[in-house]
Amino acid sequence: MPHYVLDYESRFREAVIEEFADAYLRGETPIPCVRCNQTVKFHDLLETARDLGAEAMATGHYVRREAGGGRAQLHRAVDPARDQSYFLFATTRDQLDFVRFPLGGLPKPAVRRVAAELGLSVADKPDSQDICFVPEGKYTTVIDRLRPQGAIPGEIVHVDGRVLGRHEGVTRYKTVGQRRGLNIAVGDPLFVVRLDAEARRVIVGPREALLTASLVLKETNWLGDQPNLEAAARDRPARSGPRPLDPRAGGGAAGDARWRAGGGVRRVRGGRRAGPGLRALRSGRAISGFSAAASIAGTTAADL
Repeated sequence: MPHYVLDYESRFREAVIEEFADAYLRGETPIPCVRCNQTVKFHDLLETARDLGAEAMATGHYVRREAGGGRAQLHRAVDPARDQSYFLFATTRDQLDFVRFPLGGLPKPAVRRVAAELGLSVADKPDSQDICFVPEGKYTTVIDRLRPQGAIPGEIVHVDGRVLGRHEGVTRYKTVGQRRGLNIAVGDPLFVVRLDAEARRVIVGPREALLTASLVLKETNWLGDQPNLEAAARDRPARSGPRPLDPRAGGGAAGDARWRAGGGVRRVRGGRRAGPGLRALRSGRAISGFSAAASIAGTTAADL
């Protein structure tokens, strides 16, 4: 079987690493693994596989591809602790028809056993939670090298307008909802409410300031049986939860999906579920395009 070595270093740098740094400069919270899947793996590599005459492309993602309704469907992995469907939200129907995920139906220990039986050196390789191009988990090292302007100091401002202190650069603050690293003391706990990258301001406030009633999802990619995300949400049984707004109501660019929280206003923070199908949402702003979209478009119709 022919073995090919492909050089995607420059492509990876441009589409993933530099975009990662630019997102932080815009005050966003990027997920580079999503962008890598969108560009290098499921675009460039997939097209190369097709050009070489391959019948399919297999990857090591923990996600399942199953047939249903005459088309391939994207499902969560059997092992929920390893599920990576969130990172593959942007996979199109055409791409899904071509790719295969042999590990999606196996728990990680079973994969390690198979690797050991085959004599693979990575059978006992420790799991890694770090971004592959970020040394020792210090993302600011990469940003400072590529975009040193992100380290320009600015003001830390309370939502009531008071200037509480200074910061060393907006890129030092990972996301809305962050509490650690503010280095200011006013008695009550304060959280990052908003990042004003243009004015180099970090807006902080009490826990209640994280409450939000609506949000905008960018780069949505719908794989369900319904024609679009809004139609799927309207077909749901009536219950408390996020519901779509009329896209003509404003608040986002054309094609954005706008959602309002059901059951009253709620606080939305990274890693917390805001309702069926909504994950990793931050209040007060749109997240980076690829992380916001992943929060809902990576789910199946059944999840909604």
